[in-house]
Order: sequence, then C-alpha cells, then structure tokens
Amino acid sequence: MPDPSPASHTGRGPGRLIVALYGLLALAATGRSVLQIVEYFDRAPVSYLLSALAALIYIVATIGLARGDRVSVRIASVAIVIELIGVLVVGAVSYVAPEAFPDKTVWSHFGQGYGYVPLVLPVLGLLWIRRNRVPRTASIG
Repeated sequence: MPDPSPASHTGRGPGRLIVALYGLLALAATGRSVLQIVEYFDRAPVSYLLSALAALIYIVATIGLARGDRVSVRIASVAIVIELIGVLVVGAVSYVAPEAFPDKTVWSHFGQGYGYVPLVLPVLGLLWIRRNRVPRTASIG
C-alpha cells in the first residue's frame, strides 16, 4: 500500500510539532512513572500504574502519528481517545479523592503538573488526524 501524500501525512508539516509534543510527553511520563513505581509504589500503586499506562499510550500515539499510514493513524486515534478519557476521568477523580493521588501524575488534576498539556494535546491530536484523514478510494470491479 503506498504512503499517503505529503499533504495528508500526520507526521509532516505542523504535525511534526504534535508528534514532537507527544514524544516529549512520552519521555517525561515514562521517566516519572518508572521513578514513582521503583521508589514510591507502596504510596499510591494505582496512580503510578496509571502514569505508566499514560506513558505507554503516549508512545503508541507518537509512533502512530509519526508513521502516518492508515493503520498507524487508526491505532494512534484509539490511543488518543483513551488518553482523553483517561485525563478527564483521572483528572476528576484526583480532585474528588486527592488521597488517591498523593503525588502529581501525568493525568492527575487534568495534567496540571505538565502545564495542562495532557488535557489539550489529545484534542489537538484528534483534530489534526481529522484534518489529515486520507479519503477512501472507491474500488473498481
């Protein structure tokens, strides 16, 4: 299957900034979650495991958006939707039950510790995917 045209590739043009932000967030979330799990796991295991899940989701989204082919973008879309749901649910729970999140995590308080980037980035990512959607071609025969 041929690559999409440069105009419709999610990892080109302004999409490079979105891919770079996802990559940076993936590194930050991975580093923080590894530290929290190794050093402080007994304090809040669920929140630290959710941080590790967030890191994994950011890695998947980064790779999918950077690759830009139809399957990769579809996988990235699923990851980004899960990310958006995660940041909204964890963000809300972290205010309702702050004792469950004694330390900042990627999604706690809607990503406050990361300048709310975890809240805004999935919306931008989904808009970018929608804008660069490759139209299906009608099959002949």
